[in-house]
Amino acid sequence: MAKKIKTAYFCQNCGFESPKWQGKCPTCNEWNTFVEELQKEETPKKGDWKMSSTATKSGGYVNVGAETAKPTKITEVKYEKEARIITQDEELNRVLGGGIVPGSVVMIGGEPGIGKSTLMLQIALSLNNKQVLYVSGEESGQQIRQRAERIPFSSEETYVLTETDTSKIFAHVETMTPDVMVIDSIQTLVSPFLEQAAGSVSQVKECAAELIRFAKDTGTPVLMIGHITKEGSLAGPKVLEHMVDTVLQFEGDRHMSYRILRTAKNRFGSTSELGIYEMIASGLRQVSNPSEILLSQRDDGLSGIAIGTVMEGNRPLLVEIQSLVTPSVYGNPQRSSTGFDAKRLNMLLAVLEKRSGYKLNFSDVFINITGGLRVEDPAIDLAVVVSLISSFEDIAVESTTCFAAEVGLGGEVRAVSRIENRISEAEKLGFKEMFISKYNTKGIDFTKLKMKVIPVGTVAELAEKLFT
Repeated sequence: MAKKIKTAYFCQNCGFESPKWQGKCPTCNEWNTFVEELQKEETPKKGDWKMSSTATKSGGYVNVGAETAKPTKITEVKYEKEARIITQDEELNRVLGGGIVPGSVVMIGGEPGIGKSTLMLQIALSLNNKQVLYVSGEESGQQIRQRAERIPFSSEETYVLTETDTSKIFAHVETMTPDVMVIDSIQTLVSPFLEQAAGSVSQVKECAAELIRFAKDTGTPVLMIGHITKEGSLAGPKVLEHMVDTVLQFEGDRHMSYRILRTAKNRFGSTSELGIYEMIASGLRQVSNPSEILLSQRDDGLSGIAIGTVMEGNRPLLVEIQSLVTPSVYGNPQRSSTGFDAKRLNMLLAVLEKRSGYKLNFSDVFINITGGLRVEDPAIDLAVVVSLISSFEDIAVESTTCFAAEVGLGGEVRAVSRIENRISEAEKLGFKEMFISKYNTKGIDFTKLKMKVIPVGTVAELAEKLFT
């Protein structure tokens, strides 16, 4: 093959290519992100896998000499609904939308030491009727076997390959034809078509494109682990997230036992699903009823605590909100929130002061969502407001009372979606009272409920019923 060497500059944030160095990327507007990389161009021959000139923009690969695709009417495209691969991990099945889709590419990212490799190895060992190839570029076979000894699942059809060269990986794949392939991690792979080091923008993009083409052509699902940056986003070019079918975020504090698996992108299901795990000595344990765990460490008689109901995809959760309102010692009062949007907290504080007469402008306010969750459901507003008033007045709220409603700028209590699911979950956990919006009562049969549902119209009305 004829080889030509050229120099190009790539943006480490978005993958934009430029013939010369630039201080500011014209695509993502980030500063000082361009790095110089050597590009080796080879003239491909028939049968070689190489990035084509038309596929450069999309990151796709073509088989040189293969038949070109022809335009086809969408009604004439052959479509057969393939059964998903159902794993023994119910949390992963839920997050993926019902299981692993054949031919899909799933990227999972998370902090170092959070448990990404343990989760992927656990999934590989649980697929008893599937041949799985676990490719590791970070650990030796002995290390993987040592971790597998702690996992209760066992599968004789899981194969381990410690390799980083994609050409050698595909040579082994051609021999054994696995049903599922796991890559740990994409940043460690190198393609023989490029001379850059592993983890560079070009290498990550090219290796991912090769794996995606392999997955689509053979129908083999590929699960890839990805590193993240200090900002929390996936390392490598941003185009990587566009190329794959599903992006999962594995979150949690390394010093705590609970882990959360979120969907950031999913072409085959909802992007609002959530999976919860507990890290134990034998691996990651699925948490089937997270509400019980999130509420397990409550004490009666403490002020500043309220229970709210949120929806994560199709799953209702009851979470505990803790508030602390104290007189400000310094000139400027502090506003701190963990797991709750700080701007929304400031809005709710303004509503309480303007519409309900609570003077909070000289108080430090701290909000915490227990269990390490980050809640974006607006139905948590009412519980946050109640916890703030409870802490400010130093009056405890009954532990058998929960809340589900949004709070508007006028102090009105607004309706939220799927209120029946929220009420049902609260009933299962033994709650006796639930405050909702009076605009949310349509269609609810109060005679069939075991708990008391109390509709309210404003925050002032709620405060009068609870704290007077």
